[in-house]
Amino acid sequence: MYPCLILKMDVILIAAITADGYIAHQSNEIITWSKDLKLFKKQTLGWPVIMGSNTYNTLAANLEEREMIVVHRGDDPEQGLSKIKQERCFIIGGGRTYTKFAKQLTHLYLTPHPIIFGGGIPRFPEFNINIELTFERLVPVDDAMGIYQFQYAVKR
Repeated sequence: MYPCLILKMDVILIAAITADGYIAHQSNEIITWSKDLKLFKKQTLGWPVIMGSNTYNTLAANLEEREMIVVHRGDDPEQGLSKIKQERCFIIGGGRTYTKFAKQLTHLYLTPHPIIFGGGIPRFPEFNINIELTFERLVPVDDAMGIYQFQYAVKR
């Protein structure tokens, strides 16, 4: 399945988010509140992961068995994606990187958490395009806490 016809690759945004839509309190935050790290590892293992430099700087260690691609503000998303030879990659953060790759996304894997920050780093800062989604599946993360990952495909 290759919804992204130009690149022939699935480009998947994956994010843990708060109930009010934030991905972090601040850009240099080391995320400790996310309950979906095991699922994140299972889903991204063996695939390239793309992140901004702030997200890279918050990692305690390299993500094993994943090609880590760090992008910067001036980088062209399509040019970067064209270098990937695999059928899937994951955009793992942060907000500006999600926005930069918004037009290339084929899927969104979002895990809302029962937390409200009331401010912080939004998932899509300065976002100005409309993306329609089709629900695909619900993946349990923590049934007792009511935490599930919602998987959507981008309508083309």
